[in-house]
Amino acid sequence: MAKTDLYTAPDYYLLDELLTDEHKLIRQSVRDWVKKELSPVIEDHAQRSEFPMQLIRGLADIGAFGPTIPVEYGGAGLDYMAYGIIMQEIERGDSGIRSASSVQGSLVMYPIYAYGSEEQRKKYLPRLASGEIMGCFGLTEPDHGSNPGGMTTSIKNMGDHYLLNGAKMWISNAPFADIAIVWAKDEDGKIHGLIAERGMEGFTTPETHNKWSLRASATGELVFDNVKIPKDNILPNISGLKGPLGCLNQARYGIAWGALGAAMDCYDTALRYSKERVQFGRPIGGFQLQQKKLAEMITEITKGQLLVWRLATLKNENRATAAQISMAKRNSVETAINIAREARQILGGMGITGEYPVMRHMMNLESVITYEGTHDIHLLITGMDITGENAFK
Repeated sequence: MAKTDLYTAPDYYLLDELLTDEHKLIRQSVRDWVKKELSPVIEDHAQRSEFPMQLIRGLADIGAFGPTIPVEYGGAGLDYMAYGIIMQEIERGDSGIRSASSVQGSLVMYPIYAYGSEEQRKKYLPRLASGEIMGCFGLTEPDHGSNPGGMTTSIKNMGDHYLLNGAKMWISNAPFADIAIVWAKDEDGKIHGLIAERGMEGFTTPETHNKWSLRASATGELVFDNVKIPKDNILPNISGLKGPLGCLNQARYGIAWGALGAAMDCYDTALRYSKERVQFGRPIGGFQLQQKKLAEMITEITKGQLLVWRLATLKNENRATAAQISMAKRNSVETAINIAREARQILGGMGITGEYPVMRHMMNLESVITYEGTHDIHLLITGMDITGENAFK
């Protein structure tokens, strides 16, 4: 029988006072859905390394797919504070489920909305927002991760269509995606985005197995063997690396909020356990070393909450820079992974079991700290921003 989800979100600095009633209402609806639909099934799916497909419609219903996309295209037309809050609540449940939402909204719907034609927007966005079709994002290649500009996936102009060849890997949602936003170089070495559709001859999506992390997320490859891409499927309003990097900024912003959700879940679990677990005649929460751990956790969470709240404010004003987003993504994930490890220690042996979410969060965060820009790369983005010197070359 599934355990009752007793999660209570920490808010040590009364940040709820900075949110509108609408933001709090959105958060409550997502939190209720996570408790009712996600929490009861996530451990089983993670243990079986299987994505819970039955949750897709519910994710659509709570506005998790493209919440900032305008209503006319099927989105919720929400602001970036709401988008962050939604990602925080979903990742509180599981990073893999937030990944699926991030990919759909930030890496598939966003480029179609920002870089696509009006015809592409009308054709794909409403169906993506409703979860009728799912998408994935093909940038990373077997030999090109942190250096996407070195990609070898190519498109060749054949007159009435393009011929797509190459491979992408570590692609969330790939095994079940109906469409893929793919980045490839033309004959002149210029990068373009395009929409590949499942069923196109020569397009396959082999699944990646044996993961210890993001086990409830479906990961795979995108393989293109002389795939014919109609010219209508090219994203017309962007070229160069700024296209995919613009998408990654959207996703990284969501991760900055999401990873804090995982941290908050680990902290809440550890705090509750410390009050219930009795050793040496009293709850372990009464011992100094456990209090030190918990006090440091809530301090780091509070700092992170202030950082993402301010980032959301800047994003709503269209003033958030890519470097600011990088700093928040890196900080949130580092905070979360450290808190997960400390929470595991507070739980002792119970911390490694599926009875509690901590070990699952910890394993998931090992992926989150690497994807959408590795921990080190984000550090160098900040370094370049403050010194003006490029350490990538």
